[in-house]
Amino acid sequence: MPHHTPLIATIVVGLVLALIFGTLAHRLRISPLVGYLLAGVVVGPFTPGYVADQGLANELAEIGVILLMFGVGLHFSLKDLLSVKGIAIPGAIVQIAVATLMGVALAYALGWPWAEGFVFGLALSVASTVVLLRAMQERRLLETERGKIAVGWLIVEDLAMVVTLVLLPALAEAMGGNSTEGGAASGLELLKILGITIGKVAAFIAIMLIVGRRVIPWLLHYIAHTGSRELFRLAVLALALGVAYGAAILFGVSFALGAFFAGMILSESELSKQATQETLPLRDAFAVLFFVSVGMLFNPSIVLDAPLTLAAVVAIIMFGKSTAAFLIVKLFRHPTSTALTISASLAQIGEFSFILAGLGVSLGLLPEEGRDLILAGAIISILLNPLAFAVLDRLAPHREKDAETGSAMRESIPMTALTDHAILIGYGRVGSLVGAGLGAAHWPFLVIEEIPQLAEAARRDGGETIMGNASNPEVLKAANPGQARVLFVAIPQAFEAGQIVAQARAANPALKIIARAHSDAEVEHLTKHGASLIIMGEREIAEGMLEEALPSRTSAAAAEPAITVVM
Repeated sequence: MPHHTPLIATIVVGLVLALIFGTLAHRLRISPLVGYLLAGVVVGPFTPGYVADQGLANELAEIGVILLMFGVGLHFSLKDLLSVKGIAIPGAIVQIAVATLMGVALAYALGWPWAEGFVFGLALSVASTVVLLRAMQERRLLETERGKIAVGWLIVEDLAMVVTLVLLPALAEAMGGNSTEGGAASGLELLKILGITIGKVAAFIAIMLIVGRRVIPWLLHYIAHTGSRELFRLAVLALALGVAYGAAILFGVSFALGAFFAGMILSESELSKQATQETLPLRDAFAVLFFVSVGMLFNPSIVLDAPLTLAAVVAIIMFGKSTAAFLIVKLFRHPTSTALTISASLAQIGEFSFILAGLGVSLGLLPEEGRDLILAGAIISILLNPLAFAVLDRLAPHREKDAETGSAMRESIPMTALTDHAILIGYGRVGSLVGAGLGAAHWPFLVIEEIPQLAEAARRDGGETIMGNASNPEVLKAANPGQARVLFVAIPQAFEAGQIVAQARAANPALKIIARAHSDAEVEHLTKHGASLIIMGEREIAEGMLEEALPSRTSAAAAEPAITVVM
């Protein structure tokens, strides 16, 4: 077997360069996404040296989009989707129309025919799935009203693009392009095509809601009962990729939309959280390859050949359609913070823009210059999107409340009045047991949790709660670690737990910090960052079993003292 293959080379070179440039970007205090895009530029066809396989990179990136949308679906119930339909549907449609008209106006100024301007404008109107969701995840906004509106808006855009990609070949000759359908379609034929497309999408959604709602959770529960984590992980990936692929082949629905509905159906199962954890590593790896593949498309010469036109394209993407989105959200009487978040999230374009641009060129409905401008605009808007959120943080009112949580913006979280209290990070299976014990001992405790359902459970158990991620210094500061007696880090993610432990130790050198671990390496990591006591679940279970079977046995804790928490 040859040691060098295009697939292996593309994955290895892409990930290695993404790591190098992503780390440099992080050191420079800018988004790692910038580094991933630059890695793609380096291995692209427009720069000297090694050139990766663009086709393979795009297919690998598509897997990342599928896993990302599947993960979003796991956190987005049907009830959430229906709750934002009143703004997501009209908002997305109006925003697409406004951005398309802006694109048509720019194309007219460049002397292009109206049809080319129409395709050009459509490509500038739709945001990137990966970029939008990554921005939402980084800011822990997916569970908020703003996040739900953004995801709903995205789904409407995806549906609009699915219909566009189906109808465009049929309309090509009538619009002055090269039809792939063997001739111009009549009005009746166009209506038939549109009806078939809408019917397929409706059939897919109906099947997922009626059949998938029963089959998908049942299948995962069956696999979970085998006790094999390997089979469970495989089942989750097979469902995500299989449903996405089947949706595209059988119903003409995008991979992303199919994966989203698969995740949304599974979200009603109690196994959804475990499914999220199992797909997270692959999701992140393939999402990185998506940004590398986008960087490969960038031709730097367009910056020198048409700088003013490119500036106008970026202005439409980042200011034109964002302003339209802001005004639309405000017209629906949502808070300014929500309008700013939606407008910043949509201030970029991505994968559907690339697909539409490629189809437009192949049909003779878009000049190659238009495709280059779209790709360059996508790269620049993705690079600048983190700055849009930075501006958002400055513009958003410091005390404006989220409609669904009633909590203040992140930069103004009020500090708890509790002192000599316990701080509990995470309220899952371990955290809820700790919380119950603290409540039974009448010990005041505060829970930091980012999942609304778990935060509500903590409130019911008598704990004060802060919604957010404890690795955020502002969130942890609001829990008043300086005046706390003990900190319980009950989350299973050792890397994130280490950051929390280090920040808490810096805030209170005398604080007793108790954390959990699953391996000796995690124990060492948490100890290095300042944990007082670490409980490794597997070791404690083994000790309990041996003590039950061998009562006279001297516990191995003679060498490693037993960890006892006194409530």
